[in-house]
Amino acid sequence: MKNFSLLFALIFTTVSFAQTITSKKEDANVEQYALLQKVNQYYPDITLNKSVTNFYADGKIIDTQQEFNLDTSKFSSYKIGIEPDNKKLLFEYVSDETGKVYGDVTIFKGNALRTTFSEKNNEINVALNGKSVYLKKIK
Repeated sequence: MKNFSLLFALIFTTVSFAQTITSKKEDANVEQYALLQKVNQYYPDITLNKSVTNFYADGKIIDTQQEFNLDTSKFSSYKIGIEPDNKKLLFEYVSDETGKVYGDVTIFKGNALRTTFSEKNNEINVALNGKSVYLKKIK
């Protein structure tokens, strides 16, 4: 009997915490677009696009991503994600020229701090407001 009670408690607890996640393609909200503009101002390789896909759980945005038409671009993959607090942007792109490049840009006290990892060049680069402040080649 104890095992059945434990099983029912587990099932009902799991059901009560289940969330419905939905996605919706829409224009970036004011805060999201402000982040995109700030990032693009200092890092033009992060493209500025007003259209985003927001993922919602219980009516709140839990993730935001952008999709791009790559047919006429040099990229074989290009992804941008925006964290729910609109203070951090994640990016990843791949091209023959650059290889795989990924990282993030965080807005901190009005400054844009970017960390970039380049697999082709084996480099880690940290930049503040568009200017490199640390570059390390990994052997």
